[in-house]
Amino acid sequence: MRRSVSKVLPQLLRSNAAASSPAIQQIGFKLHLVRAFADDTNLKRTALYEFHVAHGGKMVPFAGWSMPIQYKDSIMDSTKWCREHASLFDVAHMCGLSLTGKDAVQFLEGLVTGDIAGLADGTGSLSVFTNERGGIIDDTVITKVSANDIYLVVNAGCREKDLEHIGKHLDAAKAKGMDVTMTIHDDRGLLALQGPSAMPVLQKMTQFDLSKFYFGMFAKFDIKGVPCWVTRTGYTGEDGFELSIPNSGMNTIAEALVADSEVRLAGLGPRDSLRLEAGLCLYGNDLEQHITPIEAGLAWTVGKRRREKFDFLGGERIKQQLADGVPIRRVGFISAGAPARQHSDITTPDGTVIGEVTSGAFSPCLKKNIAMGYINKPHDKAGTEVKLVVRGKANNAVVTKMPFVKTTYYKG
Repeated sequence: MRRSVSKVLPQLLRSNAAASSPAIQQIGFKLHLVRAFADDTNLKRTALYEFHVAHGGKMVPFAGWSMPIQYKDSIMDSTKWCREHASLFDVAHMCGLSLTGKDAVQFLEGLVTGDIAGLADGTGSLSVFTNERGGIIDDTVITKVSANDIYLVVNAGCREKDLEHIGKHLDAAKAKGMDVTMTIHDDRGLLALQGPSAMPVLQKMTQFDLSKFYFGMFAKFDIKGVPCWVTRTGYTGEDGFELSIPNSGMNTIAEALVADSEVRLAGLGPRDSLRLEAGLCLYGNDLEQHITPIEAGLAWTVGKRRREKFDFLGGERIKQQLADGVPIRRVGFISAGAPARQHSDITTPDGTVIGEVTSGAFSPCLKKNIAMGYINKPHDKAGTEVKLVVRGKANNAVVTKMPFVKTTYYKG
């Protein structure tokens, strides 16, 4: 079960040594945390758990896993390091899976909004799983390895509901004679190498030419002799790579990467501030099952070809929203005063409530308070002056275009 961070984080900070970190209190980042018991024996561990502990990682419960929230650097310093050099994140808590078979693309397109058939082999894109009302079940990066092989990564906190959702429709598809099989890659871990130094660092460890490997591309090649699945993508707004690695090879690659002076380990804290600066959504905060991709500002995930038939779950409602418009929209804010948090009210200058903040923090790179949330139209236009209510005080804010920090994806 995923619980609101506004309820869980105070419990975590009271019970965990991480509470003593001034960086955590200063950033005030939003994470979806699953409450731990008296110890972490009930939490799952990635293949790098001992590696994190040995490198000074401060471990906290996150979506049922024991994960590092930060290392020796403050969260502010770690965020800035990623923007200027390279950071290594263990994201093996996320769920990688494959759909294979001649009907894999057709099956998946019934569940997501993207034009998967239209992807070139070895490329991928962000998409969303929708329910019957067009609401977002989860966001996911989908890669078309080949016409008969689709690779996906879904959020850790959504794993159980995503697999149940896919499995239910998979059973129905097979009953109709469709050729599609799902494989969950629990035998593999996932590392994210992010930042402007990511390419030169990784190039030293592989013979694969990364200069012709652009944002969104996927390939299988060896890194330090370990066979990896590599996607040029990430969750920071920076250039970078996500490396799917056999669990047996995770330590080898992680140790080799952090041995480079350009690379530092980073945890959940800087990962959250980086994604917020890049204007990227966190499921459970900025995306929920009652929010559609149109309301979330993700209309671009509905592929052009998919708009001909809207033949996916919730397609009719999304078709109607594209034609008629929606009354709310996800936007960014820069504000004065204390940083706004999830569930902070957004009001007009005269106090009328017109929306709600879904994510907010102090930006280490901009040195300003940033936030995103849903606001009623017509107050969604950039430059509109509003108030964000924090602990009963209405602070000045302005609607701001996202990303807050310019993205640097490698597009050739």
